[in-house]
Amino acid sequence: MTLAEAVESFLFHCQYEKNLSPKTLRAYRTDLRQFTSFPRDSGIAAEIGLLGKTELRPYIQSLFGQFQGKTVKRKVATLKALFRYLERDEVIATNPFHRMDVRIKEAMRVPRTIPIGELRLLFDHLRSGVEAASPDVPGRSRLVRDLAILEMMFATGARVSEVCNLNLCDLDTLEGWVRIFGKGARERLVQLCHPVTIASLREHQRMRGAAGPEEPLFLSARGTRLTEQSVRVLLRRYAETAGVQSPIRPHLVRHSVATLLLEQGVDIRQIQFLLGHSSIATTQIYTHVDSRSQRAVLTDRHPRLLIDSQRMGS
Repeated sequence: MTLAEAVESFLFHCQYEKNLSPKTLRAYRTDLRQFTSFPRDSGIAAEIGLLGKTELRPYIQSLFGQFQGKTVKRKVATLKALFRYLERDEVIATNPFHRMDVRIKEAMRVPRTIPIGELRLLFDHLRSGVEAASPDVPGRSRLVRDLAILEMMFATGARVSEVCNLNLCDLDTLEGWVRIFGKGARERLVQLCHPVTIASLREHQRMRGAAGPEEPLFLSARGTRLTEQSVRVLLRRYAETAGVQSPIRPHLVRHSVATLLLEQGVDIRQIQFLLGHSSIATTQIYTHVDSRSQRAVLTDRHPRLLIDSQRMGS
């Protein structure tokens, strides 16, 4: 089997047998296209059975010169998934990644967040627009939808892809929960606890109108499922008209939710579940953000201050 044939077989398996998301499939296809186009004189052979550690190392080393650690890690993970599949299907006798030490150190990147004052400004701007528009104004349903999207993102910390993929049957405003399907089709049930959030989502449901349970919760003007790019554009537009100075992007809203919850003392495992992280290590990046508020708390409230105050009072 040639390398190209092995890649197509793997992608078919990922799409139709594992039912991976289109986003994951696109990433796999991009990574493997780069792998197959790596110059042959650097050791990558056309026949998949001829590939071993010696042939893989030059390609992996080349990645470090082109990409950041996080991207290199993803591309290597794609290759590992490919060779695990080929070994399992007995296309190759031995997985070349067995006992192959590939250490990828990622630089610590503290997530950027949106100041709470600017988030409040954005919410107030959208809510004012909804309240100012009379029920018979044609654009009011779009304003209601957009406010519901922002409320959903902030209530759940969901990824923009997860919000766009919500169907009508995934939201229950009577019981107060939303069912979110995350990476790897992992399902989580997130409670909706704020009455204003629930009211916004109910109004959107009412204006959205009756439809089949598997129909999209959020529609575009053309009646199709709202895209991730559309959400990015509408958030940016509202931020500009509201006078928000910070960049407003869906993932920054997600980061802000996680950071604010941590600052409020919420257990990190609860935050892990809310965000849909498979590993607690992914969630722990937010503890580095919280170190600033921790310093403020310890400066003002550490019991060491009591020792000095007792001495001064004696």
